[in-house]
Amino acid sequence: MTRTPRATDPTLAPPVRPVPRRATTAAGELLDRLSVPPRRAVRIACALVGTVTTAVVLFVAATPTTASAVDVFGALRLPGDAAFIVGHRGDRAEAPENTMASLELAMDDLAFVETDVQLSRDGVPVLFHDTTLERVAGDPRTIADLDLADLRRLDVGAWYGRDHVGARMPTLDEFLRALAARETARALVELKADWRPDEVRTVVDLIERHGLRGRVVLQSFSLETLFAVQRVSPTTPRIMLIRELPADPVPLAERLGVIGFGTTAASVTAVPGALEAAHEAGVAVLCYTLNSHEGWQEVSELGVDGIITDQPSELDEWLAVTAPGT
Repeated sequence: MTRTPRATDPTLAPPVRPVPRRATTAAGELLDRLSVPPRRAVRIACALVGTVTTAVVLFVAATPTTASAVDVFGALRLPGDAAFIVGHRGDRAEAPENTMASLELAMDDLAFVETDVQLSRDGVPVLFHDTTLERVAGDPRTIADLDLADLRRLDVGAWYGRDHVGARMPTLDEFLRALAARETARALVELKADWRPDEVRTVVDLIERHGLRGRVVLQSFSLETLFAVQRVSPTTPRIMLIRELPADPVPLAERLGVIGFGTTAASVTAVPGALEAAHEAGVAVLCYTLNSHEGWQEVSELGVDGIITDQPSELDEWLAVTAPGT
């Protein structure tokens, strides 16, 4: 069973103070002025104002509205409803994280795939999670220390197993191209650390170029980054990642213009009323990164909307048993 979130009560407009009626003589003088044909310069100015006004109206009408949580995730969940599955950095149970092998497995089978984006030294968005390259590529440097050409020489699959020796770090462009080729595939893209507006523009332009408006949700722990996205592309759906969900998350969601929060299971269980408040306002809540039946059961009973996991296939099988028909 699913539900459509109830709309929030509209904010009441402040009372309009009555405007005092002008004196009859003043009104008569104004009417007399308006009855006189304007000079040529005035007519030209009025025409320009009319043209600009029309252009603004047309622009506003053509600008897409911000996607809602329901637009992106479907109806928000009730307690006991099955959450949608998000493959954390792809399907890490089957292939090395944030490689095309892992991401394509998730894109083919899941509602959402999650990945991480950082900028190379020469400003190219690439998919990588860690602060340094040590764990995955055996290099102590960071993504920002190297140009794209250097990063592409690194082996980011050998650490996982012999079958993945030679795997290369994908660019965001490469990932989005694969996403666009799958009509039902959607993604959560985390912008790591702090991003400036011009850097965010690089990502938004790639999303637009691949025709993925509404199918890619940007997310971040960084307030600076979320404000940058809001400034650069307010219609791009976005999620705030937060380790502790406020008791009333709605004002924060409204201030940042986010469609949801990604948080921990402990945060949701500590303040279950926060989840209900978010849903009442049409805001989604996702939990990361849960890899056990106990964790899945706990958040499903509360009604979280999405579960981010390293074990997407196992979670899918678990949901098939515990929530038949999903």
